[in-house]
Amino acid sequence: MKFTKMQGIGNDYVYVNCLSEQVKDPAGTAVLVSDRHFGVGSDGLILICPSEVADFRMDMYNADGSRGEMCGNGIRCVAKYVYDYGLTQEKKITIETLGGIKTLKLFTEDGVVTRVRVDMGEPILVPGQIPVSFEGDTVIDRPITVQNKEYRVTCVSMGNPHAIVFMEEIRDLPLTEIGPSFENHELFPKRINTEFVQVVDRKHVNMRVWERGSGETLACGTGACATAVACALNGKTDRDVTIGLLGGELEIEWEETDNHVYMTGPAAIVFDGEIDMDALRANTRA
Repeated sequence: MKFTKMQGIGNDYVYVNCLSEQVKDPAGTAVLVSDRHFGVGSDGLILICPSEVADFRMDMYNADGSRGEMCGNGIRCVAKYVYDYGLTQEKKITIETLGGIKTLKLFTEDGVVTRVRVDMGEPILVPGQIPVSFEGDTVIDRPITVQNKEYRVTCVSMGNPHAIVFMEEIRDLPLTEIGPSFENHELFPKRINTEFVQVVDRKHVNMRVWERGSGETLACGTGACATAVACALNGKTDRDVTIGLLGGELEIEWEETDNHVYMTGPAAIVFDGEIDMDALRANTRA
């Protein structure tokens, strides 16, 4: 199987061009290639596929094999792949995802994509549509008990579900201890991505993320978008804000005119490769 390892501010995935390759078991393949000791090493697997309703389709699988609706960092890398590898010459493209069709604007230097601006669509705030099991029209600064401690969460979907928790300090947060308890909490019927956020000022926040199915990652694009919305809803920042993540920064704008969230950030190719999946399965079993 031919593949390309790519990353968006440290959120890394294995990409397969399914216009020319076939992946028979994407969930199982995601588990194998994501392993950082026996596989390629990644936060998951992303398949670049043909689409009947957009220019391309992105199928995303987390490191545990579960399917994800959307990935903000991943979709920017898809845009870079299709342009840099000659699958399109357009600098404005559409990509079909389980979270809807996204429109992307590509910025290039010397013939390659360096940054991508993604129209992430409107944030979803209705609890049943996120989905989260809270009553009411929205979930803004609501209490939740995790490991016998009360936290306050704001819940937003950007095509996949997010719970944002504001904290005074996140640097020393024991995320591997509390992250799974948030992810699998009974109030989140499809599990949850959780963002732990420290506000710096009206234009800047820092964020760590526990991603559903992958654990802590260096970045999460949809999580950054959800965080920007949560910041504005709670009156903590303006509607355009820079999100600082472990892997870098993303620029997020929540436009009042159309209610859409726009994300701008880099995308990079790490390397191309080819892997013998039968040998990988055998080595992993051993």
